[in-house]
Amino acid sequence: MTVNVRVGGFFVLMLSAFCSLAIARELGQDEALRLREQGLIQPLEQLLQTALARHPGAKLLEVELEEDDDVYVYEVELLAPDGVVREIKLNASNGQLLKDEVDD
Repeated sequence: MTVNVRVGGFFVLMLSAFCSLAIARELGQDEALRLREQGLIQPLEQLLQTALARHPGAKLLEVELEEDDDVYVYEVELLAPDGVVREIKLNASNGQLLKDEVDD
């Protein structure tokens, strides 16, 4: 009986961890344009300047717009001049820096 409870508890723990990761959803171009026109997110160009200013000389690799718990987030990946890939997350509504770290 103890083994079943442990296995069941482990399964519930893993399932809850998976569900919390699945909450964020990636938004497409059409939805991003609609949100920008409605004034719910700032222009990407403006926020890219913020990200690139943090790492002068960096090159843009990728940008994604995600919605996570009703917060719109731009996830920006940059290749810094030293060859390190940086992951920067910015609140798409107000431009607040949420994260700036080396990408795994």
